[in-house]
Amino acid sequence: MLHALRLRDFRCYKLLNWNIPPEGALLIGDNAQGKTSLIEAICVALTLHSPRASRLDRLARHDSSGFGISLDTDSDTRRLVWRSRRLEMRVNNLDKHVYTDYLLGAPPVAWLGNRDMALVYGPAEQRRNFINFLGIQWHPLYRDHLQAYRKALRSRNLLLRNPHPRIDVLQSYATVLAEHGEELTRLRLNLLELLRPHVLQHHKAISGSSREEVSLCYTPSTNEPLAHALQKGIADDLKAGCTTLGPHRDDIELRINGRPAAGFASEGQQRTLAVALVLAHASLLQAEIGLAPILLIDDIFGELDPARRKALLNNLPQDSQTFITTTHLDWFGESSLPLPVRHIKEFTLQ
Repeated sequence: MLHALRLRDFRCYKLLNWNIPPEGALLIGDNAQGKTSLIEAICVALTLHSPRASRLDRLARHDSSGFGISLDTDSDTRRLVWRSRRLEMRVNNLDKHVYTDYLLGAPPVAWLGNRDMALVYGPAEQRRNFINFLGIQWHPLYRDHLQAYRKALRSRNLLLRNPHPRIDVLQSYATVLAEHGEELTRLRLNLLELLRPHVLQHHKAISGSSREEVSLCYTPSTNEPLAHALQKGIADDLKAGCTTLGPHRDDIELRINGRPAAGFASEGQQRTLAVALVLAHASLLQAEIGLAPILLIDDIFGELDPARRKALLNNLPQDSQTFITTTHLDWFGESSLPLPVRHIKEFTLQ
């Protein structure tokens, strides 16, 4: 559970101190008031990852040279300071120089933002990012094999862009890719099997329909053993200047009633499935590692009809501390809200 958040020069916030309600909060305010930046800071503090920016220097307030985040949890206080192009990480005032050391013991996180509503119909990269973000929180072996695979992939791709690459070195990188890639694929298949019943449960609750049968199918870029496929495809890789086969090119096909959701499902069905995937992310982690994730939902109500909005609010994971941003809740009616409400105006919590 999170207890307090402090920000300095983060995004639109010069200074912020927030004592966080134990249930989480519904953060309500007009656009460009700082709602998303607030939950983005929580995500960065817990995962060292921003769902909205690829570089940490872009998180600093305009005309500021850096930023600071401090987050109190049940077990520790996590502090990040970005300055002079360096990230300083501390847990309980102990310096952490390795990302994995900082992440150890952090509560898991599930994020759903407006961009993630394209999880169903968007490019394969979005679904790979989703399964990787879930996987590294699910099992330490997933993180280890993913990191080793990515490191070898970067080196091999760099060599493939060389006008005169050494074939023996390419083959040695391919051996490493095959070793970790096969394990990564195995872990993804196991993870999808665990994820499937959670997706079905949440999809039924939000859609209100038992007639929509959802399925998830892993589609690899090759059906051959990866070592053999890389050896066969070396000419294609040299021509393309990159590694064309492997888990970094795999996809997850999502189907409703046996048909690809990307091409045949309605917009409402696609959005409902995207929400169900993220809620399944949260409930799977709770079931598998015994920790309820921090659930961060950013301004997605405009993408859902009123019935599905209410169904989402009424089916939030009970044990997760949940933070939801929205511009208003007029559509919710007089029913009791599931979370405390905090209004944000001009970068101030009210």
